[in-house]
Amino acid sequence: MPAPGTPLEHLGFLTLGTFDPADPAAGHEATLRMVELGERLGFDSAWLRHRHLQYGISSPVAVLAALSQRTSRIALGTAVTPLAWENPLRLAEDLATVDVLSGGRLNPGVSVGPPMHWDDVKGALYPDTADVEDFTYGRVERLLRLVAGEPAASFAGREGVVEEWSDRVQPHSPGLRGRLWYGGGSTRSAQWAGQAGMNLLTSSVTRAEGGSIDFAEVQAAQVRAYREAGGTGRVSQGLVVIPTDSATDEQRSRYTAYVEARTPRTRSPQGPAGMLFAPDLLGTSEQIAEALYAHAGFREVTEVVFALPFSFGEADYEQVLTDMVQRLGPLLGWSPAG
Repeated sequence: MPAPGTPLEHLGFLTLGTFDPADPAAGHEATLRMVELGERLGFDSAWLRHRHLQYGISSPVAVLAALSQRTSRIALGTAVTPLAWENPLRLAEDLATVDVLSGGRLNPGVSVGPPMHWDDVKGALYPDTADVEDFTYGRVERLLRLVAGEPAASFAGREGVVEEWSDRVQPHSPGLRGRLWYGGGSTRSAQWAGQAGMNLLTSSVTRAEGGSIDFAEVQAAQVRAYREAGGTGRVSQGLVVIPTDSATDEQRSRYTAYVEARTPRTRSPQGPAGMLFAPDLLGTSEQIAEALYAHAGFREVTEVVFALPFSFGEADYEQVLTDMVQRLGPLLGWSPAG
């Protein structure tokens, strides 16, 4: 059994969604059902990941709008929205709209930096402004100001007979600014998030820093850097976790093959940026709980958003989510909501 620790306060899960390009509706509907199941099981939150120009969820905010009407309690988040693909003013309107529709359950996570495959997409994304687009933290700051209700225009008032103009984003959702998260993977980004008054999302990928290639130690140091920089918000850890308690022998075999194929990249920094990948956690809930209590990054947080593996089947996800709630969560001192 794992050693007792501070009880886990918040348990969520993350999915990127998949679909057959010949029948995309079925994949999106499966994602909606998965989140509905998560709410029934008692998860605190469900998060969607962006997949631009891929066979996954390209528009999480639209999917979350649908989920706002098919769920009633579970928090709904993005982990994360790459702001390089977004206009902060338009995104602020969309986020506020979904937050109002959901009754204040939206938790938008964002990040910055140039879009992936920038040279391949810039002609379609920013045909006239690619060379001057701002992909720095300034783009996040614009979003924060607009969500908070700061002026977006220099005119407000009546025009003509019925046109009524606002100088700030409408609808305005007062609590949304406090539920914005930054997806950080470096000390610098963690510090910036703390200084900006945002919550911090960590994931299973981070930058190797300080001469260390120990993922857990690097992640823990970044969480501490967030707090030392003045961060007082929530901090969530995201790892790929696959409990096998109720899995069939066939499922365990497939899950093992999946993890084994991904494990080599976790042994050393990858790519020019020196990115570290956390090992996937596969095993019984007791084995996973023991590994988490030994994980320096996990010991720095009181909430997690466990990432679901890519390309599993719907029955696999149901088994994994059910084991997380019924077996793993209680071992971590957590109780299902509702």
